[in-house]
Amino acid sequence: MLIALGLVATGTAAANREHLDTILDKAGPMRAAAETLNTALVNQETGIRGYAVSGEQIDLQPYEAGVAGERQQIEAIRTVLASGDDDIRADLDAVEAGAAAWRAAVAEPVLTAVRDGGPAAAQPLLDDDARARFDTVRADVQRLQQDILSFRTETAAAARSTGNMLVLLLICAAAVIVLAGVVLLIGLDRLVSRPVLRLAAQIRAVADGDYEGRISSDGSPELSRLADDVDAMRRQIASELAQVREAREQIEWVNKQLHAQADELTRSNRDLEQFAYVASHDLQEPLRKVASFCQLLQRRYAGQLDERADQYIGFAVDGAQRMQRLINDLLAFSRIGRLTSGFTDVDLNRILTDVSSQLEARLGDDGKVSWSDLPTIEGEEPLLTTLFVNLIGNSLKFRRPDVPPEVTVSARRDGAFWEVTVRDNGIGIEPEFADKVFVIFQRLHARDAYEGTGIGLAIVKKIVEYHGGRIWLNADVPEGTAISFTFPVAPHLGADDHEQNEAVSA
Repeated sequence: MLIALGLVATGTAAANREHLDTILDKAGPMRAAAETLNTALVNQETGIRGYAVSGEQIDLQPYEAGVAGERQQIEAIRTVLASGDDDIRADLDAVEAGAAAWRAAVAEPVLTAVRDGGPAAAQPLLDDDARARFDTVRADVQRLQQDILSFRTETAAAARSTGNMLVLLLICAAAVIVLAGVVLLIGLDRLVSRPVLRLAAQIRAVADGDYEGRISSDGSPELSRLADDVDAMRRQIASELAQVREAREQIEWVNKQLHAQADELTRSNRDLEQFAYVASHDLQEPLRKVASFCQLLQRRYAGQLDERADQYIGFAVDGAQRMQRLINDLLAFSRIGRLTSGFTDVDLNRILTDVSSQLEARLGDDGKVSWSDLPTIEGEEPLLTTLFVNLIGNSLKFRRPDVPPEVTVSARRDGAFWEVTVRDNGIGIEPEFADKVFVIFQRLHARDAYEGTGIGLAIVKKIVEYHGGRIWLNADVPEGTAISFTFPVAPHLGADDHEQNEAVSA
């Protein structure tokens, strides 16, 4: 409607502008030219009469000026006339023809008479007939003026009509805008505002905890789709919350179990500490007495009793000594991770130097331990020393006959861990015993073949796990034994933040 009103208003405004232009640029100039034309014709008649009375040339000037003015005004009126102004053009032709006829019948004879016979000869020519002829011209001019005035009046009326039409169109446009605004407000209120408020209320209810309340909208299709999407999100949240509640219940149950296990572990640790105390004090005291008296019997009565008695005494002394070693090793195993001095930066190159010095007697003249580019890690130096003493000691214990023992310790960076490998050229371990060797008190050989209690690799495994790593038997080596284990890379120690030393100890 606004577009239609705009188009009609545009056409009406163009017509109004055309009418105003006609009044300003056409009717007004023609009306002024008609008045001037009438004056020019009157001047012609006055000049002829004055010239006929006086015969002076100066009295003829109004006539000559009037003739020139007549031509000029007629030309001016013709210039602004349009193709449809036939009545005004006919009036103008009549005025022009009447003026020409008056000059031919009156003015020119008077001029000739004055020049030939003087004023006396010209005055008789200005009779009633001459006056009637000029009245005819004046009547034609008045008719021309009247037609021009009628044209101006009609044009002004048309301009007023188009102006009124413009005002009416503006009023109609304003009414359409107001009506459209009211309709839009009502439509927005019914299709947008109220549904949005209802949707917001439903969403607030869900936000307050009503996750089972369905979210819907009866507004526009867009709001309905939005409500469906929000309801889908609500269903997803409700489902996830149900899972979270279930998981929380499970976690609470697991926490209760963990608390119970922690209490049990605390009690077990107390029992273990009590056992360690008993093992380190109460048990070893009578064991030392048994061992001491057995040794006294062995020294004092050796050879005085029969051979079987000496053998029995030897068995008793050996059993007491092995019992002491088992208790000491078991105590050492139980203390790992329980009695701690705190982690520090430990250079494994320095650890290997100390270990090789401790095992120098067992290396002999032909054995050697070599290492290179070992990293600096975070750990407990005494435990790390024990780790390498056990590993290298095992390599020296399980050497091949008549083959000089060689132990190589190497390290490489593997992501967030250092992987350290201790390899020897000894008798090796069969792959099927890869897990058994790290179990406490597990032995792969007879007790009389190799010394020891079978707890060394179990201690090594516990030390590695205490430092956050893992240990395994590398079965891919062609000969000997290779045991690999990992240590975490300390956050404040980079890949190159250790001494790049290479040392060989024999």
